[in-house]
Amino acid sequence: MIPREKHLQEVRELLEVFPVVAILGARQVGKTTLSRLVQGESDGRAVTHFDLESSEDLARLVDPLLVLRPLKGLVVIDEVQRRPGLFESLRVLVDEEGSARRFLVLGSASPELLRQSSETLAGRIAYHILPGLTVDEVGEDERDRLWRRGGFPRSFLARTEAESFRWRQEMVKSYLERDLPGLGLRLPAPNVRRFWTMVAHYHGQVWNGSELGRAFGVAHTTVRRYLDLLVETYMVRLLPPWYENVGKRQVRAPKVYLEDSGLLHALLGIRDAEGLESHPKVGASWEGFVLQEAIASLRATPEECFFWATHSGAELDLLVVRGRSRLGIEVKRTTSPALTRSIMTAQADLRLDRVIVVHGGRYSFDLSPVVRAVAFPDLASELSTRI
Repeated sequence: MIPREKHLQEVRELLEVFPVVAILGARQVGKTTLSRLVQGESDGRAVTHFDLESSEDLARLVDPLLVLRPLKGLVVIDEVQRRPGLFESLRVLVDEEGSARRFLVLGSASPELLRQSSETLAGRIAYHILPGLTVDEVGEDERDRLWRRGGFPRSFLARTEAESFRWRQEMVKSYLERDLPGLGLRLPAPNVRRFWTMVAHYHGQVWNGSELGRAFGVAHTTVRRYLDLLVETYMVRLLPPWYENVGKRQVRAPKVYLEDSGLLHALLGIRDAEGLESHPKVGASWEGFVLQEAIASLRATPEECFFWATHSGAELDLLVVRGRSRLGIEVKRTTSPALTRSIMTAQADLRLDRVIVVHGGRYSFDLSPVVRAVAFPDLASELSTRI
């Protein structure tokens, strides 16, 4: 098991303030393991655990108020999306005078998909989004393995590349055949898999629903429904465009990335390091991996993250807007980064406080007073002082 101390600390702090804390993230990303660590630090308080993938526990919560009201201490409810009506009962329980319980709920769908949680428990619930493993958790020496295999613990820790690849294939199959029906979504698994694979080929590109719809043979509204489903179950990240009046025609469609590089490689049929290095999507894969690491290091929320591009060719891979601060990040899979016209245009037009160019070389150095070339191993420490 790989310790995830930062996430453990944040969940612990949230439980001190909120009566309900939700750990959300993709299936198999480590939510249950994290909850067990929280339970182990319960300071002697009673802990009750329900796993709604168990038919027995699911049956026990047919009448949630009857079962949950007598409980004290910490109550953990795993795979809460399988009983969405539960949130209304939780509201009743946490509003009771003198309530002596805290609820830790785990789910594999976003608050938008679990609409009842945001509507019913407004002001009573806090969300902690658990991503896949990151370089600071596994160590810089394991960076390339993390990139190839992705951040799902079982994929990363597999004994061989073949075992890791097979696990990811089964993960995709399980998501399509079990997880989607578990959310009440009756969609044809072959269609969603085909669409998911097509999105993998668009990884790192601007979303074009009409083009994908034509290729898929359906309306653009249908492919957008499929895309939203992958986003809301933490399989795909949409990076929205930043737009402001700079006197230039700007791209207004989002960029699409698979959240996990290992699943990206599995959908593209990339089995090992040799296959990755020779694949046409190697650059886009590296870009997505670095951006995920940057967002995790900054602990940036989705509302703070954008990309920017103009129709004349200027672009910025990641724009992080936090208060009045603006940080630009550009990813270059090269050992010789340079100050390009595109970077200078982005810095001037967007009035960026700082631009970081992440590259594959060994050294970090300044390209200008506001633009710094940063070697990947220095990224986390560099970001800790930039915004």
